[in-house]
Amino acid sequence: MANKVQKAETVEEKLRALYDLQLIDSRIDEIKNMRGELPLEVEDLKDEVAGLTKRVEKMSAEVQEVEDQIKSKKNEIETFKAAIKRYNEQQKDVRNNREFNSLTKEIEFQTLEIELAEKHIKEFRANIEHKNAVIEQTAEKLESKVEHLKHKESELNGILAETEREESALIDLSKEFEQVIEERLLTAYKRIRDGVNNRLAVVSIERGASAGSFFTIPPQVQVEIATRKKIMTDEHSGRILVDSALAQEEKEKIDEIINNLK
Repeated sequence: MANKVQKAETVEEKLRALYDLQLIDSRIDEIKNMRGELPLEVEDLKDEVAGLTKRVEKMSAEVQEVEDQIKSKKNEIETFKAAIKRYNEQQKDVRNNREFNSLTKEIEFQTLEIELAEKHIKEFRANIEHKNAVIEQTAEKLESKVEHLKHKESELNGILAETEREESALIDLSKEFEQVIEERLLTAYKRIRDGVNNRLAVVSIERGASAGSFFTIPPQVQVEIATRKKIMTDEHSGRILVDSALAQEEKEKIDEIINNLK
């Protein structure tokens, strides 16, 4: 392709090159618009899935920690029960009331420790129940987000499969056409493209007005544009203007080139 694109020397050649570049860049814009917000949606969904997965893992680990605390409390209860049994046995062999009362206090203390441990176990179980409910809700949300992500990824991959090769070839083609345009004009072209919503920097005259504009162009100006002796711009939008005949010729040429890329 590089051998077919010659350096634009005359004004007409420069106009043709600019319009060719616009047609190529507009096709690249179309491809990007086909993807729309899909890439961002996919990235956002991936972040959500990662966040929800991390939350489920964190809360599951917290549940395990609480279950370990319950086991610990159960072990303490067994220790307290063993102590009570031992103190009850010792009471049978006491020699005075002071020793008996001392053992009784120890039994009461161990009994209170058991009650406290059982209270903690009850609280721990309530905590686990709450965390499991949150885990279940989060897991359901995660499953929904994973399915949504798969759908969006499939949609995006389908579009990429259809357009990736063409887009890559068009980007290379755009760079080739940029090389035949003098730097001053190329800079103006890019500045205009960046400044308008539809990214059209070079437009043809259609029904007496620049394409996409409602402002008519005076007949004498249209005639001057058609001579292709001077690069002229729309006084309202600042876009570079070409006559409709030139635009049609270049569109047919670029359409053929683009079709060969697919």
